[in-house]
Amino acid sequence: MCEHTLAWARGWKDRFSGSLQVQITGNSKESFQKWLGLGLSYLPQSEGDLGSRMQEAFRQAFQEGMEKVAVVGTDCPGLTEDLAQQAFVRLNQSQVVLGPAKDGGYYLIGLRGPSEELFQAIPWGTGEVLAKTREIAKNLGLRVFLLEPLEDVDRPEDLPVWEKFSSTPSPLISIIIPTLNEEENIEACLASTEGPSRVERIVVDGKSGDRTVEIARSCGAKVISSPPGRGRQMNAGARIALGDFFLFLHADTRLPPGYAEIVRAALSLPGIAAGAFEFRLDATSPSLRFIERVANWRSRRLQLPYGDQAIFLRSSLFHAAGGFPDTAIMEDYEFIMGLKKFGRIYTAPYPATTSARRWEKLGTWRATLLNEAVVIAYYLGISPSGLLRLARR
Repeated sequence: MCEHTLAWARGWKDRFSGSLQVQITGNSKESFQKWLGLGLSYLPQSEGDLGSRMQEAFRQAFQEGMEKVAVVGTDCPGLTEDLAQQAFVRLNQSQVVLGPAKDGGYYLIGLRGPSEELFQAIPWGTGEVLAKTREIAKNLGLRVFLLEPLEDVDRPEDLPVWEKFSSTPSPLISIIIPTLNEEENIEACLASTEGPSRVERIVVDGKSGDRTVEIARSCGAKVISSPPGRGRQMNAGARIALGDFFLFLHADTRLPPGYAEIVRAALSLPGIAAGAFEFRLDATSPSLRFIERVANWRSRRLQLPYGDQAIFLRSSLFHAAGGFPDTAIMEDYEFIMGLKKFGRIYTAPYPATTSARRWEKLGTWRATLLNEAVVIAYYLGISPSGLLRLARR
């Protein structure tokens, strides 16, 4: 229900340029970020009963300069972004807007300014909450507007209310990871995929000679075997994947917290064919920071992310585009170039973190010049096998 509420709340925020804040309790901010994503403002709830917590939430928001504030829970699946926006519109003429719950409480309260009295001496958890709040508002001389009444979910017998809205599950994401002797990286890679619901993880191993397969299985991933070759392996994973969305992840790359909601939100935008995350390396130096900036400029301006940015797209489009080319090198480059005719390639403003081992082994500038030399050779028509020999030399 929290994910359902945040889905429409994010839509409201983007559509009406509003501010969205999540007040949390019961666990760390980092755990909520891993679940719900980085692109939200998280603040701890205050102590006390429900009234004290809402009162403090309003106080903080108005102190930050907000002119109209609405507080909602996550137990009313019938609440929508249009109804929430109606509350803000009605606050132009009223000091208080209430969304009545059919059990005698309320699912939304909107204010144009702080009013501590509205949250005091209220019998929270009873069917008298709404009536008592309206009585206090009347005694204070505050004009109240009531939204349409809705059902909320408090007890097991209320679950049919939720089931009416949850019949369509979130799109399943299939994460496909090609591996070849990645025992040092695969555990951290798979750990970064944990947390969200409706995700399957497929490791496609290219006949590793180390403990890659053993570790992947111990982490709960589905493991299949394929002849080596990154494009070939990713295509093999896609053939058995069940997801509505595919996410192709290199074994030495880690996804950002909240990646699943980021992927689902990005692929719901009109005109988006595919996406990827920002590029980040796991080592720090001025030269590597420069490499990251150049890579992210290329990704955004040229719509040309590379495979170490975790490319994602709809499974239907993957199959329509013919999958990855079965080439020895630059399969991600050719794949993205082919996808451009289907729509825009989006770069999400959250980093996927990749091992800097290649840059550390070859040297920053040598590795960068090698990358550019391979791209130039590709445009000059050198065959993939020739490009691979060039890269190895």
